[in-house]
Amino acid sequence: MIDTSVKVALVSGASRGIGEAIALRLVREGFFVVGTATSNEGAQLIEKKLENGLGVVLDIRSRESTENLFLTLKEKNISPVVLVNNAGITRDNLILRMSEEEWGDVLETNLNGVFRLTKGLVRGMTRARWGRIINIGSVVGRMGNPGQSNYSASKAALEGLTRSLAAELASRNVTVNTVAPGFVTSDMTNSLSEAQQDEINRRIPLGRVGNPDEVAGCVSFLAGEDASYITGQTISVNGGLSFI
Repeated sequence: MIDTSVKVALVSGASRGIGEAIALRLVREGFFVVGTATSNEGAQLIEKKLENGLGVVLDIRSRESTENLFLTLKEKNISPVVLVNNAGITRDNLILRMSEEEWGDVLETNLNGVFRLTKGLVRGMTRARWGRIINIGSVVGRMGNPGQSNYSASKAALEGLTRSLAAELASRNVTVNTVAPGFVTSDMTNSLSEAQQDEINRRIPLGRVGNPDEVAGCVSFLAGEDASYITGQTISVNGGLSFI
């Protein structure tokens, strides 16, 4: 049974990494958290990890899957007032080799999926006259990165979306911000050679990669009352990388 007096947060892509850390942090902060995954196994794993939450299946690329999520929330009388748009993919390739499919898959997931999910949930926030939308961007949205023109474009577009939505929704007390991580500990970074890891650390002024909990801490702050006067901003969590 869901306690309707508790604020509800929805975190897309919550089965691992940054999304998992955000979901766990928001539960500790007192939210009921709905975490999404692309498979039943992932959704069940989320639910097991959350002390106060729900795991649901969502393929953010699919209109049908997104509509099914909205129906599930309605059936369970759940109305999220915090949305963390974290789900995303990469399909890296140099532009001369990049296929239409590689370009389209990334934009469909990282940008169009965010549009559909946000549009479907923002009405409940405006009715409540309180809401937080937090988009997870990336340092490459500003810096760029060879072989990631599709991913960089999608994350840069998120920042523009953030600023426009912030202006649209401010009168309803709904804030919209982007958190842009740099290099963060993940399966990918852990698989790099020691030399590759040293090179990454050399490029970061703080001399190390971040961890998912550090990103989750920033998201948690933006989801709370202390951030009520912050909207339309991009907050970088990257150890100073973007300033090089």
